[in-house]
Parts: sequence; C-alpha cells; structure tokens
Amino acid sequence: MEEQNATEVLQTPITVDAALQEVQNADKYVDMMIEMALQYGPTLILAIVTLVAGLWIIGTITRGVSRGFEKSGMDAGLRTFLNSLISIGLKVLLLISVASMIGIETTSFIAVLGAAGLAVGLALQGSLANFAGGVLILIFRPYKAGDFIMVGGESGVVKRIEIFSTVLTTGDNKTIIIPNGAISNSPITNFSTQETRRVDITFGIGYDDDLKKAKEVLSGLIDADERILKDPAPMVVIHSLGDSSVNILTRSWVNSADYWPVYFDLMEKAKLALDENDITIPYPQRDVHIYQQS
Repeated sequence: MEEQNATEVLQTPITVDAALQEVQNADKYVDMMIEMALQYGPTLILAIVTLVAGLWIIGTITRGVSRGFEKSGMDAGLRTFLNSLISIGLKVLLLISVASMIGIETTSFIAVLGAAGLAVGLALQGSLANFAGGVLILIFRPYKAGDFIMVGGESGVVKRIEIFSTVLTTGDNKTIIIPNGAISNSPITNFSTQETRRVDITFGIGYDDDLKKAKEVLSGLIDADERILKDPAPMVVIHSLGDSSVNILTRSWVNSADYWPVYFDLMEKAKLALDENDITIPYPQRDVHIYQQS
C-alpha cells in the first residue's frame, strides 16, 4: 500500500505538466481563431451580406422584367425562358463576385466558363441560330398564329411558333416545319396583316373584238359583286398590247377574308360573260409566211 501511494505521488507532477501543456495549446488555438476571425471575419460578413442583398436585388429585377414582358404581350413560353435566363446569368455573376471578395481566385474559373461556352456555341451554332431567330420572331412578331404567310418559297397558315421552328399548314393540309434561323434571314410576306387586299386579274381579248364593250362587261361584273369595296374605287384599264391579245387589267379591293372567293368567282363569271357577248379570249397565235422561190 505504501509503495502504491509513493508511485501516485511521483506521477502527479507529470500529469500536471501535461495538463498545463494542453491548456497552453488550447490557448494558442483560441488565439489563432480570434486572429483569423479578426482578419477574415469582416470580409466574410461583407460577403454574406453582399450575397443576401444581391439575391434580393436579382429577385426584384427579374420580377420587374417579367412584368415588363407581360405588359408587352410577349409569348408566355419565351417570357418564362428569358426570365430564367436573366436570373441565372445574374446569379452566376453574383457568385463570382462573392467568391472574389473572400479571396477565391476566379480568373481560371471564368476562363474555363468562356472556353466551355465557345465550344458549345461552335457545336450548336445551327441550333443557336434557330433559337436566336425564334427569339426575334417572338419579340418583334412579324406574324402570329393564324396568319397566312409566305416565306422561303413556302406558304400556309401559321399553326404555332416554337422556339426553334415555325409550323405551317398549307391549303391542301400539309404540315411544313421551317427553321426559325432561315425565316429570320428571309423576306416574309404576311397576307393577314392588312384588313383589305387588292384582287388583280388580267383578261386578254382579241384585237378584233369591241374593246369598250369588253370593259363595260367587266365593270358590270365588278359593280354587281357586293363583296367588292367601293372605296378605293375598282379599276378596269388597258394593261398591255400583247402578241396575241389586248390585255385588260381589273383591280378590285376586298376584305382579306374574301380575296380568294372573289378571285375565283370573277374569273368564272368574266369568262361566261365575255362568251355571251361574243368577245373572244384568244389563244397564243403566230403568223407563218411561206415564200416560194422560183
């Protein structure tokens, strides 16, 4: 028993020294943490405040932009897409700025993003061109769903405008899908923009026929059709003197919806009326002269 007590007495100073050493080490860690907090704390707090304030500002901006798009009558799909694109872009810029504030090197990160963006752009340049064309079409609205248009040699009624292409339905019920990139770089003829259209039809009569009577017949047909507008006044004039016929041009204004019905009816009625009045519509003719050599 006495030997055990002696041993415990001998070990007591060593345990106290170890404890003192641990206390000193803990004090060093605390001092280091205090020093780091004093050195980096303000920057970290500023970065956090910047992040929170930046997110609030971005939210305010995107909501304002969304309301502006909605008031402008922009397509709902495009409005959502652009709003998300603006939000993501601003948030990426905010995160890069916050990372730079706390000492993270962002130069390499930005370079990698730029290289990746360039690679993706080169790989998808055709799709990006169609996307850009779709954005321009939805923003400037040269046509809308339901309009009858002609573009790139194709014509039809616009069924829907997608972000990469426009879908047309032709008169014989065929579906045509045209890339928006091609549309944005081509002339677009929109037949549905104006409320009225002019029906131009040329009729050829023989040189021996009564010209005045032919004009009277055509004028009577136009005056009798209630779908033809009185203002602007219709015109029946000599258009040209052709190789085989005297060409009479009729110009009549109608509502856009009545264009084709009036066109077809006037063609048919004019043929019947000219026949009834013995006014011929000649075939192309060629005079052949034969000379006999002696």
